[in-house]
Amino acid sequence: MGKPTGFLEKDRKTASKRSVSERIKDYKEIELLLPEKETKDQASRCMDCGTPFCHNGCPLGNIIPEFNDAVYEENWQYAYEILSSTNNFPEFTGRICPAPCESSCVLGINKPPVTIELIEKAIIEKAFKEGWVIPFQPAKRTEKKIAIIGSGPAGLAAASQLNKAGHWVTVYERADKIGGLLRYGIPDFKLDKSVIDRRIDVMEKEGITFITNTKIGSTIKLSKLEAEFDIILVATGSTTPRLINIEGSDAIGIYPAMEFLSQQNKRNGNSSLEVNHKGEKYSNSEILAFEKNVVVIGGGDTGSDCVGTSNRHKAKSITQIEVMPKPPISRAENTPWPNWPNMLRTSTSHEEGADRVWSVSLQEFIKDDEGKLKALRIGDISMFNKDGRVEQEIINIREIPCELALIAAGFLHTDHGDLFSELTEKNVRSDERGNLVAKINYQSENEKVFIAGDSRRGQSLVVWAISEGREAAREIDIYLMGKTQLEGKTASSFDIF
Repeated sequence: MGKPTGFLEKDRKTASKRSVSERIKDYKEIELLLPEKETKDQASRCMDCGTPFCHNGCPLGNIIPEFNDAVYEENWQYAYEILSSTNNFPEFTGRICPAPCESSCVLGINKPPVTIELIEKAIIEKAFKEGWVIPFQPAKRTEKKIAIIGSGPAGLAAASQLNKAGHWVTVYERADKIGGLLRYGIPDFKLDKSVIDRRIDVMEKEGITFITNTKIGSTIKLSKLEAEFDIILVATGSTTPRLINIEGSDAIGIYPAMEFLSQQNKRNGNSSLEVNHKGEKYSNSEILAFEKNVVVIGGGDTGSDCVGTSNRHKAKSITQIEVMPKPPISRAENTPWPNWPNMLRTSTSHEEGADRVWSVSLQEFIKDDEGKLKALRIGDISMFNKDGRVEQEIINIREIPCELALIAAGFLHTDHGDLFSELTEKNVRSDERGNLVAKINYQSENEKVFIAGDSRRGQSLVVWAISEGREAAREIDIYLMGKTQLEGKTASSFDIF
């Protein structure tokens, strides 16, 4: 503990941001790093708790007090060594993780918690700048070959770990570029894609092979991979959107949020718009919000990303509706520390402008004579007690103008296409939610097929996907070699998401 009184002397300070007037003109990253001196001050706020609950909050079990202390001591290289021992991609989590570690920070009981995510980002950016992030070359190769299907955070984390173990790894991606959700699900203003490219360059130099524009199950049959590889790891994510089937849902102008977001990322990356993020031909023309009344349906992070992108499209108006009641400004009593708090969150996208409406029920999509969306019929949800039971009714039903509706209501399960069908034929089961089933060691009923990430657990966080990829890699190494030297979790984590 470098400074025992740091948390008493220093206030929490978050990352500075580019001004709204400047940033809505482009897709460059919004949040900036603090100067090193101020980052050191933030690290000094770590209390060196007897029981650091931040470990439990982090799905990776990051060794947070230790790297905070190293930053305070200005031993940045040691901080990087500590951080990278549990997290393959701090440059991703340092930008887009909701930081459950901070919600579990002991200081957060009665003070603002330590800015763990900001410190994490500062460490990895310093490491890249100083040249400490170098390709890992295994001393010896096992000659075992592993195919990974999906290049999202779970697949990439598994690839990195399995390469460390000396195995030959090939990653297959159906889109035109590597990254999965990171590439086409996260707007550039939150995660610049040069950050992904920088990491992929390191991984390629480590000996990992990446193959794009390849859909396993159609471009290449799963049986071909079975014949050529010792193990197949399926890390295809949860990509089937939850849609809203009500009157008028066939109107022109209603799209899943991910179609809208991925299309803009493709524009930014100069990729063809003929094929979407799933490697399929677009069934629709370009999705643009310019001079349209946009309604985003869903109040989560994906909905927020749609708000930010619509602002950059210069939408006529932006409204975000949510079926749940408006959360309290501070931590709700029903989610006490160290749980993930139920509270109002205002993102950088909301700062740029949008009307946010809670407790709203969508009743109908209204079409014009040409079948195009022109309005939404919505109503307020009123809760009341009746005979000791809480019931609800829809009141104040009204119409709001809308030419573009973006459904950000989450995802149902992994894609049920050709690969899913082949897996089913090869004794890989799915559960009642439509996700793939694996045992506690991530192995399916087919002993050559392992499952990791959202395709197994359902939609979740990037940090959970990285954790799943790491743990699956460890189990694969044990299965192949009978033992492993790959790191496991350093602390148990509450599965609270």
